[in-house]
Amino acid sequence: MPNKINLQADLRKLSGRKVKTLRRQGIIPANVYGREIKSVSIQVPVKEFQAVLAKTGETGILDLTVAKEAKSRPVLVHQVQTHPVSGEFLHVDFRQVDLTKKIIVKVPVEVSGTAPAVAKGGVLIQLIHELEVEALPRDLPDKFTVAVIKLEEIGQGITLKEIKIDPKVKLMTEKLDELVVKIEEPTKEEVVAAPAPEAAAPAEGEASKPAEGEKKPEAKAVAEAKPEAKKEEPKK
Repeated sequence: MPNKINLQADLRKLSGRKVKTLRRQGIIPANVYGREIKSVSIQVPVKEFQAVLAKTGETGILDLTVAKEAKSRPVLVHQVQTHPVSGEFLHVDFRQVDLTKKIIVKVPVEVSGTAPAVAKGGVLIQLIHELEVEALPRDLPDKFTVAVIKLEEIGQGITLKEIKIDPKVKLMTEKLDELVVKIEEPTKEEVVAAPAPEAAAPAEGEASKPAEGEKKPEAKAVAEAKPEAKKEEPKK
């Protein structure tokens, strides 16, 4: 049996926007919930929580000791909310479990190694990033690892039935032929032809030039009207 991982927590009185005060003090607001268990508002030190999360992930059992409670609670780190920019922990939900009863959780899928097909121009695509499984809390794996070293050609892939799963863990799907990863051909980018440049408009006072193959219009001669010479009358 793996060593127990412990985390100390205090009861939390602040809620809503007031929890910002806790975060400034290096404390994370949290909750504990579970089947037939009343939700409890707690708070945990951020440094201690970071160390615990690195060991358990979201599928490892954690013994949570809440102040003024005689017995620790077996919990899973169910959900962690973080700031999208800074990465600061905003809130944590702990799911209390019964160690004698099976539970259903989602376990992450990770790819390991390098596929030889990638060196030949192929692109590795991961289609499944987590798997839903059922098991006793202490039998839950922290992750599933998919080795892609055997993928040598474009078009090859690895299905669910090829993943090694402990007999104590039940995969909650019957689609065992579903692909987890595959090698695809690189996407060809479409080349878009640039539009032909438009003819520049003639500058003011400049005659427009005819297009190639077009006859230049003949200039029309404009006769200047000359006044008729007056006939001199004979002198009387």
